[in-house]
Amino acid sequence: MRYIEPHANMVSRTTADYQAIAMAGCEALCEPAFWAGYDRASAQGFYDYYRQLTITEPARAAKFGIPHFCWLCINPKEAEDPVFAREVMSLIPEFIDKPNVLGIGEIGLNKNTKNELQIFEEHVEIAKKYDQAILIHTPHLEDKLKGTKLIVDALNNAGVDRNRVIIDHVEEHTAGHVLDNGYWAGMTLYPESKCSPARAIDILETFGMENIWMNSACDWGVSDPLAVIKCALEMKKRDHSAQTVDKVIFENPRTFLEQCPNFKI
Repeated sequence: MRYIEPHANMVSRTTADYQAIAMAGCEALCEPAFWAGYDRASAQGFYDYYRQLTITEPARAAKFGIPHFCWLCINPKEAEDPVFAREVMSLIPEFIDKPNVLGIGEIGLNKNTKNELQIFEEHVEIAKKYDQAILIHTPHLEDKLKGTKLIVDALNNAGVDRNRVIIDHVEEHTAGHVLDNGYWAGMTLYPESKCSPARAIDILETFGMENIWMNSACDWGVSDPLAVIKCALEMKKRDHSAQTVDKVIFENPRTFLEQCPNFKI
């Protein structure tokens, strides 16, 4: 099966993972800027990270015939200090025109603080200034619904193009709110948290197959770079047609991502 992996943190994965997803049918991979497992001590650390996303990872992926794309930001987990966050954000214009950059992300909220929300809103303004798509992280567990509502309210107030915004990590209690407000929704497939394949398919069957995608968000933690293709196999077991499966794992992400000028496969 062909598929697109729309959210994978490959800087934390081995080259063998690129080989595995290539053999599974991955035709493109997108990597948002994310938390590295520790808080970086300087903006220079992010400068080097942006170089890794725009130079090193595309080269690694190309060895296996996979186009690699990325998003830029300071992630919400490191955005509590506004002075530091703005220093990092000032680097984005230098990288925004790199040929594999799709837009601003993954921005959002972690603990739903005022500082996080302020930096989120400033990221949105950068996206508007440079006419970029937006990829959004929603908080975990009990903070997810509150954070999702705060994010949606901020986006509505900012007057963004809702077709070019995807709000990721939705679950049963947030998917409807995201989709009803006209934004795209992303489901993350994790072995121990977020959505299992069964839950993700339940969400698809409840809310429909439009404006939604699935991703592995594989990183340095317990995660699976083949999660999307494994969920596709589970969809087939539930008697979803090959056409429906292709829509969810390939056509939907392609439709959203083709709104980004640099996305070509």
